[in-house]
Amino acid sequence: MRDKASYWKWGLTVFLTVCAILVFFDALFMKSTLWNFFSQLTRILSPVLYGLALAYLLSPIINWFETLILRLAERRKPQQGHVISPNSPWLRAASIFLTWSVVIFMLYLLMSVLIPQLADSIYTLISNTENYYNTAYNWITSLLENNPELSQQVLRILDVFHTNSQTFLSQELLPRLQALVASLTDGIWSGLWGVLVFAKNLIIGIIISVYLMATKEKSMARCCKILYSVFCEKDARLIMHGARTTNKIFSGFVRGKLLDSLIIGILCFFGCSVLRIPYTPLISVVVGVTNVIPFFGPFLGAIPSAFLILLVNPLKCLYFAIFVLLLQQLDGNVIGPKILGDSTGISSFWVIVAILVGGGFFGVTGMFLGVPVFACVQALLQFLVDQRLRKRHMPLEASAYVHRDQEASGQENGAASSAPPTKEQSQKQP
Repeated sequence: MRDKASYWKWGLTVFLTVCAILVFFDALFMKSTLWNFFSQLTRILSPVLYGLALAYLLSPIINWFETLILRLAERRKPQQGHVISPNSPWLRAASIFLTWSVVIFMLYLLMSVLIPQLADSIYTLISNTENYYNTAYNWITSLLENNPELSQQVLRILDVFHTNSQTFLSQELLPRLQALVASLTDGIWSGLWGVLVFAKNLIIGIIISVYLMATKEKSMARCCKILYSVFCEKDARLIMHGARTTNKIFSGFVRGKLLDSLIIGILCFFGCSVLRIPYTPLISVVVGVTNVIPFFGPFLGAIPSAFLILLVNPLKCLYFAIFVLLLQQLDGNVIGPKILGDSTGISSFWVIVAILVGGGFFGVTGMFLGVPVFACVQALLQFLVDQRLRKRHMPLEASAYVHRDQEASGQENGAASSAPPTKEQSQKQP
């Protein structure tokens, strides 16, 4: 049995090594054939990926509804215990129905209230671009009257920025918005086909998510059974421990950050509406979406929004800056810790590193997912280091190793001084 196990391990090692070599060779010399294959496979399996993502994100809401229904049943007839069994399929069906009812209602509010106002804000912004350029031009001219050279350089940069922004707004953003609106309202076939494909994948993904949410315990049990059948019990336990840790980090960060950003966007919308800030829907969406990105997100959303408001009304810009500062303090000290807690367990320095590396390779998605991925890698490295230290019967606290070399040298010197003298040393002594 041991020989068969060793042969199997060696065969698996050789197979993975050959696969790594082929991937490396393909990435360098064969125009990323494997990458194109996986991209095509991802497009084909996009409904399944949608379903997995929806089931993963909505699972806590289903659990909350199940707990709520059980508590309400207990309050109505406390002497009979649970009127509804926790494993009842009707309880799961009712929870899934209530969850999707809430999601559909939120989407209805988004499409009927926010999207039209957002479209109006974007069209107003595009139509007033020339006025904003003239305002900025007059500001710079008046501020730099005594320095004509610097004024010419700044105005030259402003002209380039104005030309590029006009090109982007008129030739890229506006045609895309018109095509999107036309595909949704007038039924242009070129845009309608893409919408139908996305709608088809989304509907299939919703069906898959309902199936996964209805059978999540059974699916989990089957995956664990397959895992224990493939690996030995020790390795299977380690893999299960790593999977649970990864799920804890991702569920705490991804779900918590999305909920936190949704709350911040809603609070920003109501606050800007009370203060009568211009472009309130657009600014609320920008602030809420960019808040998903840790550390840099609030600045990425607040700075361009404040500049846009400054071009319209400088006093409103001051109100907005104070409001956003208070909102971010509320998020950082109250809302964020309540929702996220210490889900990642990494310091602020490594959060910045993870955001920079993830954003450099994968853009905005990398900036969002870089933090939980880095937290998982750090948890894995910490587990491996602790395992090796336990085998050596050494302490696990990091502070125990700061002066360990000095303590070891001091113990060696003390042991050498307390040892009895040798014959040569005794002969040299008078």
